[in-house]
Amino acid sequence: METHSFLTGQFLLALPGIGDPRFERAILAICAHDEEGALGIGVGDTVEGLGLHELLEQFEIEPGTAPDAPIHFGGPVEPRRGFILHSTDWGGQDTVDVAGRWGLSGSLDVLKAIADGTGPSRYLVALGYAGWGAGQLDEEMTRHGWFNVEGNSGLLFDTPAEARWSTAFNTAGIDPSLLASRGGTA
Repeated sequence: METHSFLTGQFLLALPGIGDPRFERAILAICAHDEEGALGIGVGDTVEGLGLHELLEQFEIEPGTAPDAPIHFGGPVEPRRGFILHSTDWGGQDTVDVAGRWGLSGSLDVLKAIADGTGPSRYLVALGYAGWGAGQLDEEMTRHGWFNVEGNSGLLFDTPAEARWSTAFNTAGIDPSLLASRGGTA
């Protein structure tokens, strides 16, 4: 019997020399991974010059009590589509529970709740995502490029975006400055 390990609820860390400039020093929160494919949200980089207030105003939502939080670059697929990773103390019409570690929502109800102070206690907003077709991520995990670590809400919500990649490696007991930029051939 084949055992299969899916990565939902984990973080994927781009190894140095991944070979795709869009993913250099990337950290992706894997929100779905099964036989049909995978979806990850980038949480290590923010969109320059765009904050939550401007995003809310684009949807004609009054910012209310929401801080003008940075917007994350979620990935190269559908870069105008928004996703909110949030604490599990809130759930809306389309919220997906991600391995009991965080929620993923993508509809306006979560933005409205954040603006009026009734939303999740902790959250981050991202535009775009990274996606893989059936078996694609499984195949990529057999080659040099990605390293996975256990997902945790502290890294997601309590660590600044620019520090998440190195913090995740350090949490796994790895000094990222010692990583080689390419795999060996034994």
